[in-house]
Amino acid sequence: MIKVLLADDEHLIRQALATLLGLEPDIEVVVQVGRGDQVVGAVEAHSPDVVVLDIEMPGMDGLSVAEALPGQAIVILTSFGRPGYLRRALAAGVRGFIPKDASASELAAAIRKVRDGGRYLDPEMAASAMMAGESPLTERERGALELAATGLSVGEISVAMHLTEGTVRNYLSSAITKLGASNRITAIRMARDMGWL
Repeated sequence: MIKVLLADDEHLIRQALATLLGLEPDIEVVVQVGRGDQVVGAVEAHSPDVVVLDIEMPGMDGLSVAEALPGQAIVILTSFGRPGYLRRALAAGVRGFIPKDASASELAAAIRKVRDGGRYLDPEMAASAMMAGESPLTERERGALELAATGLSVGEISVAMHLTEGTVRNYLSSAITKLGASNRITAIRMARDMGWL
């Protein structure tokens, strides 16, 4: 049996997935969690063969969870097919990335393939990621934009990043320019739409 951990903050979706996967003769959902920050402990307690993660979860997003579980067989199941998400997932060692509107049989196939050491990437998501290219943002620009997205002021961002306010303004201005945005709010939205934040 392939032991699976399911992590999704939407209870109804998580229950439905567990029920559908339970119909597969070789798959058993051994644990379900609704928060990203519960996954690492659940992995340690239950030793699943494959972890199925949603990206948008409270406590810790699915991509950060994947980064915290190096070597773990992971399938990302998401309604957010943003190119930057796929790139970040692959960089974290995720071997499966499929949309939430995939069939139960496709998810089961992805789980089997990932458990066996293979990759299972949705072709449309992979094509979109290839066409979108790499993020033009440096790590510092992305960091400043992420903090700005939480509502922090330039002064608060400078404290958080241990930089001067002028340097933070430069990073934000550079990010806005690189994204072709008219202001910080638009730059944040554009970067989120691409999965770069």
